Amino acid sequence: MPSAAERTRTLVQSTCSAVLVIPGLDGADPYQLMPDARTVGDDGEVLMVFAADSPAARAATHAQDDELIAVLELTDVAPVSVPHRIRGRAWLSGWLTRVPDQETEPGRTVLRLEVGEASVDDLWGAEAVEAEDFVAAAADPLVEHEAELLQHLHAAHGAEVQGLRGLLGVRAEGLSGAGTAAVPVGLDRFGLRVRFTGVQCFDARFDFPEPVRDVRGLRRAMHTLFEAAASAPSGD
Repeated sequence: MPSAAERTRTLVQSTCSAVLVIPGLDGADPYQLMPDARTVGDDGEVLMVFAADSPAARAATHAQDDELIAVLELTDVAPVSVPHRIRGRAWLSGWLTRVPDQETEPGRTVLRLEVGEASVDDLWGAEAVEAEDFVAAAADPLVEHEAELLQHLHAAHGAEVQGLRGLLGVRAEGLSGAGTAAVPVGLDRFGLRVRFTGVQCFDARFDFPEPVRDVRGLRRAMHTLFEAAASAPSGD
């Protein structure tokens, strides 16, 4: 399974929503505290693009050499329609500064968050993340494509995803008949997470034979997974 640091790094480098919380800016428009873009720098710092006249940019500029504490809050929502769509949240706290000579579009400025500590609370559980572990971690290789891949699986391969219940054994009881559904809600290099609903509602993880490195490897892993489900003994 991915480590807490890897999961946090993946959320930062994903398209999930983010808002920057800065003490003293409690009354600011939340939309003005959402970065237009973000990435992770070579040293593990989080680089965020804001409007040059945004409250966050003004606060960082005004602070100058003083230590300005800030928290980046991330909220991850499943890209498919499913009950309880929030998949996880992460928090990264540290010191916020303005990057003076960073190239960006006119009217935009780059802010740097040096991560001091982090935590994640997601479908895997809640864990604290040390700053050095976040810096050393790598985002999941499927992060850029996860949303479209899940949407494709849900729209074009719904029958195959539903068929994965054949790998659940006794857990599949109550998942047949009208009103049942199987929705893919998470995908990473280690496997697929599916939310089953019917008489009962639960998530199930389906691990790949080995971690995948890219979309091509994912296609092979999914084919193997669907074949295994198709050949599993029927519980009906």
